[in-house]
Amino acid sequence: MPEQPYEPEGAIAGTGMGGPMDLGASEAATLEEGPGGPAGAGPAGKPRSLWSDAWRDLRRNPVFLLSALVIVFLVFVSLWPSAIASGSPLACDLAKSQDGPGPGAPFGYDGQGCNVYTRTVYGARTSVTVGVCATLGVALLGSVLGGLAGYYGGWWDALLSRTTDIFFAIPVVLGGLVLLSVVTSNTVWPVIGFMVLLGWPQISRIARGSVITARQHDYVQAARALGASDSRILLRHIAPNAVAPVIVVATIALGTYISLEATLSYLGVGLRPPSVSWGIDISAASPYVRNAPHALLWPSGALAVTVLAFIMLGDAIRDALDPRLR
Repeated sequence: MPEQPYEPEGAIAGTGMGGPMDLGASEAATLEEGPGGPAGAGPAGKPRSLWSDAWRDLRRNPVFLLSALVIVFLVFVSLWPSAIASGSPLACDLAKSQDGPGPGAPFGYDGQGCNVYTRTVYGARTSVTVGVCATLGVALLGSVLGGLAGYYGGWWDALLSRTTDIFFAIPVVLGGLVLLSVVTSNTVWPVIGFMVLLGWPQISRIARGSVITARQHDYVQAARALGASDSRILLRHIAPNAVAPVIVVATIALGTYISLEATLSYLGVGLRPPSVSWGIDISAASPYVRNAPHALLWPSGALAVTVLAFIMLGDAIRDALDPRLR
């Protein structure tokens, strides 16, 4: 046999194109792993998940940081409004009706002589409560119904699809005028219940599509082949991988529910006096906007900033959780 030339171990590596190239074993491993370790690995060599990648992107996104800062401030104001506003939002003095800004009232007074600043601060509690509770209810109900329909299919899927079509055909504001006009309660719960009733179909369709996509993956088929129960497959394998689109849609919808509550209160079928709400204040200030524009601008501005903050937060989360946008 012809004598083979001596080649030190690891000194020659195939290029995959029919020819060799000089490459040491350690250098080849370094190029294969990259500067941060194996592909998709974190600092400690552990593979990064979708959530860790999303959190890393969110921390670098100025839109997320700004919107999160505004939302944290709104939550603080909702929990402890007396920390930045003294007095009661229901304390009014007709002698100060439509007065401009002054000591103790930087936003002036409305038509009833109420402190606009105090009412604007206390109105945040109503808006945040309605938005958060409605979003949680919609996300929970829609995710459960849509997830079950997407996993089992059949007649349950067909029934849910036709039901959601019926709900989508109902105009939201018109439905609120009809349903809430017969409610005599002056709390936020009828408004929240109405939003959950008409809001769950959107989340259910998102959850259904995500579950249908997730159940076709190999890890779900493997779990089923190993004898895992349907509940275990849904909770341990499908739900963690199908919940991201639901979170994105629910976060964006939260701002929509806040504006919907203000709209219904403005029309007189949502919250009613003596409740404190930005929608109530906007409705009360509309007739004399020329004489006292400050009574309209401040609650309207607070509502606009709040809705914009939640929409921006939802957009940032969507960009971080969608791998196609990376």
